Amino acid sequence: MASFKGYDLVVVGSGFAGCMAALNFLEETERLGKNGRVALVEVGKEGERSGASKWTMAYLRLDKNLDFDADWVKEMRRVSDGIADEDYCEKLRIEAPVSARYLEDHGVKFVHHDEPNVLLEFKTAQHFVFPEGGGNAIINNLLGHMKKYQNLDILYQTEASRLLTDDAGAIRGLKVRKGDGLLHDLLAPNVVLACGGFEGNHEMLARYVGRNTHRLPLIAPGLKYNRGAGLRMCLDVGAGTAGSFDGMHCELVDTRSGKPDAVMWGEQFSHQLALIHANEQEGHGYGIVVNKDCKRFYDEGQRHLFSTFEMIALECWKSQDMSCFFVTDQSIMERFKGSWVYETTEVPPEKADTIEELAQRMGLDPQELKKTVDEFNASVNDKPFDLMKLDGKSTSGLNPNKTNWAAPIVKGPFFGFPMTSNLTFTYGGVKTDLHARVLSTNDVAIPGLYAAGEMTGLFYNEYPPATSCLRSMTFGRLAGTEIAQKLGGGHPSKASGLAQLANRW
Repeated sequence: MASFKGYDLVVVGSGFAGCMAALNFLEETERLGKNGRVALVEVGKEGERSGASKWTMAYLRLDKNLDFDADWVKEMRRVSDGIADEDYCEKLRIEAPVSARYLEDHGVKFVHHDEPNVLLEFKTAQHFVFPEGGGNAIINNLLGHMKKYQNLDILYQTEASRLLTDDAGAIRGLKVRKGDGLLHDLLAPNVVLACGGFEGNHEMLARYVGRNTHRLPLIAPGLKYNRGAGLRMCLDVGAGTAGSFDGMHCELVDTRSGKPDAVMWGEQFSHQLALIHANEQEGHGYGIVVNKDCKRFYDEGQRHLFSTFEMIALECWKSQDMSCFFVTDQSIMERFKGSWVYETTEVPPEKADTIEELAQRMGLDPQELKKTVDEFNASVNDKPFDLMKLDGKSTSGLNPNKTNWAAPIVKGPFFGFPMTSNLTFTYGGVKTDLHARVLSTNDVAIPGLYAAGEMTGLFYNEYPPATSCLRSMTFGRLAGTEIAQKLGGGHPSKASGLAQLANRW
């Protein structure tokens, strides 16, 4: 042990979950007349965009009143085949609006977007919310409030190594490795782990998800730090798990982007926004997606737009050699001009007067792409095209058929995007209760250990979108508040955190 320093709370990770935990703890202890000491541990450098929170646009499944989508719990039941923890989902439904209003009260400005052209699976009246300036604005805001507190230490370039426990198994701190290469003990009776999944760890990806996961680029550079440290440390002390460990959320991105990171500026929703996940293409339902052999391989109109784009990305990774191409025509591009659906890359789409010329521009066989488009067009039924419902405008006789929005690709010029799959986050993680307490393999809370964000398991099979940011912020907030109330005499005792730690010894 190279050094010693005592805290009431150690938080690992400076993303949405970690910042909300730390700030809510500081504010609540101050309200209770206490002076709780916090260490915020971050493996990245100061100012670096570690993890995913600062990179995401942070779409939030909230309505005009900042209420959460009431049907999301049902959607989770459907996609998980009933395995997902519905009590946890219901807790999020209730608490997510509190988190959103908390951010507003702290100066975060929300953009309210009414979507006229895309059928959302939300029950929020074709409406969703995102912060002005994206996730980066939220993180900067929270850090700005946190830095006003003298009883906070932010420890950058500090890697969490293992949890410290007493003889009875209760948490007594965290062992970390600092920039000097030496191990240090941060003693505290409470630890909140908010350090992401294991998408930045090739060994864990191969072990849990499977072969060729090392080929998946990360959608944001900061994800390289998400090496599964929180999961590993929790498993070492007997934590239970949740979420599908062979599951992950992937998205298709434009392969032509020359950006060194995922951030760009562009015109979206008639506002000038910081576009995070800058290369993401989410409009696959309104054209066709083909592989390098110019063959369609997935039903692009299977369900709502958000329900399909993730599954196409996974299929691209699994069976299409990490390469696919989106093809559409002028009628669709006119409909979505200036929209978030197709203008989230800084590179204009490939454009040509004929399908053959478009194929050449994307490095595809002109005759094969023309054949695929012609066969697709000939197989489309005569039902009306309606973007605002699952319209049943489908194909027949193809493998696979397209179930909805099968508009013929006939009006030139024609447009295309070359795409590949990028990894966003993993599904498997530690099991927590409704208070963000980490549960043991026997579903008993491990004293002093909390977790929030994407290192906690929840999702199975699919990810109903615009919820990950909300659950990270919400359960981080709940963890920080509960620990502060415990310190302030709410429960289990009126002793301070350090006094509780001393009593354990």
